[in-house]
Formats: sequence, structure tokens, C-alpha cells
Amino acid sequence: MKLTAWSVEGIGEIVPGDQLGDIIVDACQTEPNGPLLNGDVLVVTQKIVSKAEGRLVAIDPDDPVSHKQLVEDEAVRIVRRRGDLIITETKHGFICANSGIDLSNVERGYAALLPLDSDRSARRIRDIIKAKLGIEVGIIVSDTFGRPWRNGLTDVAIGVAGVAGVVDLRGTPDALGRIMHVTEVCVADELASTGELVMGKTSGVPVAVIRGVDPTWLRDSAMSEIVRPAQQDLFR
Repeated sequence: MKLTAWSVEGIGEIVPGDQLGDIIVDACQTEPNGPLLNGDVLVVTQKIVSKAEGRLVAIDPDDPVSHKQLVEDEAVRIVRRRGDLIITETKHGFICANSGIDLSNVERGYAALLPLDSDRSARRIRDIIKAKLGIEVGIIVSDTFGRPWRNGLTDVAIGVAGVAGVVDLRGTPDALGRIMHVTEVCVADELASTGELVMGKTSGVPVAVIRGVDPTWLRDSAMSEIVRPAQQDLFR
């Protein structure tokens, strides 16, 4: 397999009410951003999805913890507290810092909340691209998460459409012919991280295109493939 990934340049500031599918289609009409092809996977950052969907809440710009009440409002469970840091479980089932609420790359005085339904957001972008260009693409809405027991941040999928969340390799042979019994690969998270590598954290580029993914990954999916059910969570 050979993957090619690149950032989509020229997407301006997103405001509530913008249709991201239309904006992405316009930006990807010609090189170097496009044209888009059947089987491409687009990684779209949570921040522009939240902006387009109006998930912005005013906060006190002079109070560094003024968004903490929002964190608790957006949580269904407080997992851990340490000083100002709160690890929560969101209504989506994500375990993350501060309920995924973000102040970076947002106008001063506002906080960005996670989309209400990132799968639906991904489907809307995919459907607009299909209607306008007549092609089938996968969409991943990505966000930056920390990970237990490991330093550093990485981008993960918080919404998917038209691309697998998890590829189940159980029952297939490994390179030496042994049958795998537990291997399930979260390809949506791996693709989200691939997109982040070409977008960067400080460049203001909110969309990436990945070309060359395994065609068997291009199918209907949902975040329910990725979020581990509570009854299977050994750490509760």
C-alpha cells in the first residue's frame, strides 16, 4: 500500500452557518489541493466543524478558568481531577481533557464545544461532496487527544463517514500464517494522525486529503465502532 497525504490550503475563517462540504469542494477544484478522486479520505478538524455548526460559547477572556463550568456541563462523568485539569467522559462517550472544550484557534472570548454529533457532521460533508462531484469519499472529523500512560498528543477520529472506524483482522493469518485472535486496528485514528502530520498544529490548515487507502476500508461506519462499551472497560 502507498499512501499520499497533503494539506488543503486556502480555506479561510469559518463562521457559523458555513457549509463545509461546499467550501471543501471549492478549495479542491484544482491542483495542488485537488481534484478529489473516488476513494480519497478527507480529515477535517473538529474546530472548523464546531465553528460552522455554531458550537461557540462566550467566556470571560480575562479569567483563565472561566470555561470550567462548561467542562462540567458538557460531561456525563468526571473521571479525574488534578488542579485545574479535569478528565471527563463526554456525552459522545469520549474520555478526554476538559470535555474536549478548546480555546486555541478560536476568537478571544469564546470557547469551542465539540459537535453534537460528529458522525452526522461527517456524513453531511461526504454527502455534499458526492452531490457536487459525483464521487465517493471518506470523511474523518479529527480532534487532538492525550493518552493515558503516554506523553504527547495525537489526533484521533471523533466522527466518521464512508470510512471504517475499526478494521477487524481476527480470524485472518499473520505474516507467518498464525491466526490472529484479538487484532482490531483503529484505522480511523491512524488516518486522523496522518492528516494532522501534514496540517500541523499552528499553520491554520483545517483539512487534509489522504489518497491510496485500502478500498475495503471505504464503507459505512460510526464512532460506535471505536468507543469501547462500558462493560468492556477494565478501568472503570
